[in-house]
Amino acid sequence: MDNRTAPAPAPPVRAAARSRREGTPRIERLCHATGALLIGSGLLHLFVLAVDGGPWEGPVSWRKPITFGVSFGLTLLAVAWISSYLRMGARLRAVLLGVFAADCVLEVAGITVQAWRGVPSHFNMETPFDTAVSMSLALGGAVLVAVLSTLTAAAFAHRPDGPAGMALALRAGFAILGVGLLSGAAMIARGVYLTRTGHQLAGYASTAPLKPLHGVSLHAVLVLPVLARVLDTTSWSTRTRLRAVRTAVGAYALAVAAALAWAAVTY
Repeated sequence: MDNRTAPAPAPPVRAAARSRREGTPRIERLCHATGALLIGSGLLHLFVLAVDGGPWEGPVSWRKPITFGVSFGLTLLAVAWISSYLRMGARLRAVLLGVFAADCVLEVAGITVQAWRGVPSHFNMETPFDTAVSMSLALGGAVLVAVLSTLTAAAFAHRPDGPAGMALALRAGFAILGVGLLSGAAMIARGVYLTRTGHQLAGYASTAPLKPLHGVSLHAVLVLPVLARVLDTTSWSTRTRLRAVRTAVGAYALAVAAALAWAAVTY
């Protein structure tokens, strides 16, 4: 008879945590780690700003690695999470997330390197290196648009999974995100055109009216699904949760409309 003692079962909490980790695809874990590093980079530069000082506004500022690091990190975490609700092939999703994560790193790295060099990151054609960085950021923006457009198409092609209100939150979030992508593309196109025609300072100034619209609309794809997920933890009825998500979508749409009106008036 085998007298060996069987190993004690793992505590329920630890076993559940291990089960969740094992059930998370490797690409999601990679995106989580990368997103956390990007956010950490942004917060680190907040400390650099406090020590080194300098302006908050302007084409050369520690603001850029701060805001871009935190924003891209949050967006990467959000996309990795919400894409799990989309009905699409696992291999396609893994490829899209891998490309998106690499592109987020490229964008933040280019902006951060230029901030440490004390030169503008966007629309900067002063040297071959500056031109290479500026054009890589523009190309990276095009890749971001392509990936997020593919995810948006998947959200509208098949009803997303998830708790009550999640399908609406995802579709509205992606639709509003499209406004952010278009405004970002408009800023890049206008800035590059002005820089190429010898009006570099005007190129920097041309982005200001669209920045509020760009910033507000980019994060709807995080805010609205998080709301739907939080509401799912309450004891509210399905109808009440749906009504709350609809109200939030309407409020967010009004905020985007206000930012769009501001851009139209000041552009």
